[in-house]
Amino acid sequence: MTKYGSFPGARPRRLRTMPAMRRMVAEYRLHPADLILPAFVREGVGAPVPIGAMPGVVQHTRDTLRKAAVEAVEAGVAGIMLFGVPLDEKKDAAGTAGTDPDGILQQAIRDVRAEVGDDLVIMSDLCLDEYTDHGHCGVLDSEGRVDNDATLERYAEMAQVQADAGVHVVGPSGMMDGQVGVIRDALDQTGHEDVSILAYTAKYSSAFYGPFREAVGSSLKGDRKTYQQDPANLRESLRELALDLDEGADMVMVKPALPYLDVLAKIADAVDVPVAAYQISGEYAMIEAAAEKGWIDRDKAIMETLTGIKRAGANMILTYWATEVARAL
Repeated sequence: MTKYGSFPGARPRRLRTMPAMRRMVAEYRLHPADLILPAFVREGVGAPVPIGAMPGVVQHTRDTLRKAAVEAVEAGVAGIMLFGVPLDEKKDAAGTAGTDPDGILQQAIRDVRAEVGDDLVIMSDLCLDEYTDHGHCGVLDSEGRVDNDATLERYAEMAQVQADAGVHVVGPSGMMDGQVGVIRDALDQTGHEDVSILAYTAKYSSAFYGPFREAVGSSLKGDRKTYQQDPANLRESLRELALDLDEGADMVMVKPALPYLDVLAKIADAVDVPVAAYQISGEYAMIEAAAEKGWIDRDKAIMETLTGIKRAGANMILTYWATEVARAL
């Protein structure tokens, strides 16, 4: 005699039986519009310069940057985050190349805006570290410490020249207290009320930034532990979040992504503004290196990590694979 109701009565595996079924019941899906491409443009080079620690990523010329922007648009990528790499001889203690209207980042903003117009959200790194001879994200005081309030004055200048160049979104990444409010005031007072601020709300002092130092030709001496967040702290990020929102942030970000998915989830649950996460250089490099060794499946690992970031609550993901992944989707 047939026996009904035998254990197990519930069989979740029924919804995993074939690719079409798994696709139908998937709870989270990546879309090209979720993705933002970080891109580096280097002054004074005639050809793209490969970044050794980031296989497949280059320091662009102005011409190849324009091409990369067009390719991103064609793939459906939502935005591009631009980083300038000036000539070493232009670096100084105050990072003046960062506020030069004809500096490499401002040129790049104008180039990309002229090439793709409003078809791509053009974002810019608003920080001094690429332009200072000491490599810190702000100006230093007489004792060699980063001077928070003097740095805010420089950030206000940077915001204005980047907005004048045509940027849609500025991304203040220096983790100075009060930076969002000062930048918002500077933009509003110069007729740039429509320029948005993507706040680097939770930017941790991470070991995973290593390859990025090469990418921007960093001159950093020491570390940034006095202004970037301690990896041990979570509640501190929620305090930073409250301050950024109160100061006028339009969007907020967690950086890095994978080691801080818990922070990302907490922030995503707490806000009603878009939330971004930055899959940074070290995360990229680890996957590329392991795949090169044959230890992991590169393409599957890329998609799995990006899906995990999306599942944790990111509306937008900055990733060096943005154009490649958008094409695959």
